[in-house]
Amino acid sequence: MTAPILVFGATGGIGEALTRRLIAANQPVFLSARDQQRLAALAGEVGAPHAAADILDEAALGSVVQRAAEEGALGGLAFCVGSIVVKPLHNASAADFLEAFRLNVLGPALAVKAAGASLKQGRGSVVLFSSVAVGQGFTHHSVISAAKGGVEGLVRALAAELAPEVRVNAVAPSLTRTPLAAPFTRSDAMARGIAQLHALARLGEADDIAAAAAFLLSPDSGWVTGQVIGVDGGRSRVRTKG
Repeated sequence: MTAPILVFGATGGIGEALTRRLIAANQPVFLSARDQQRLAALAGEVGAPHAAADILDEAALGSVVQRAAEEGALGGLAFCVGSIVVKPLHNASAADFLEAFRLNVLGPALAVKAAGASLKQGRGSVVLFSSVAVGQGFTHHSVISAAKGGVEGLVRALAAELAPEVRVNAVAPSLTRTPLAAPFTRSDAMARGIAQLHALARLGEADDIAAAAAFLLSPDSGWVTGQVIGVDGGRSRVRTKG
């Protein structure tokens, strides 16, 4: 049987889209999220094993990995947990920076640490999530850009440390229609304005990001590691006006 892929943050917009893609491709999954009720509902709908956990609780992560890798091996790990903090620096607190670091950098580091042996046994793939903001220098993004910059550094360090058995990559989206991004997309006028900043003139959808993550988790990306793949409607590289 194919080794399962462990999806943390399975009940989020991208996590759920990725879960559904993997299941549609007949890839076994094990789902985890913090909200037990929502997790159980999703897992029941798609017929997947699951366990709730706080991603900053090392003991809980270890328990999740043990349950997910019943045969000892994991085929992959996707860490679909994160945050979006947009505020000017003069309004940002030390707690804002620390919380963003804990969720976006410490969380995946602990998850990969817990799953390392199982991933090596399964010659698995790890996918983390960065942001277009790391390379673009957007105003009011100091908190999240700093945290996601840490994700990119973590990807490269882990890709070196876990090679050759485990591949580690990241997807760097631009603004995507997910519940996490709702404050920026619930206004049609604001959503249209942000969409026009992209060469492809639309916002991302969760499945756009999930498609890239599924590719990085699959054997089709077997010679790809240490990379940060932009899935951002062209915003990181392309300007069509001015």
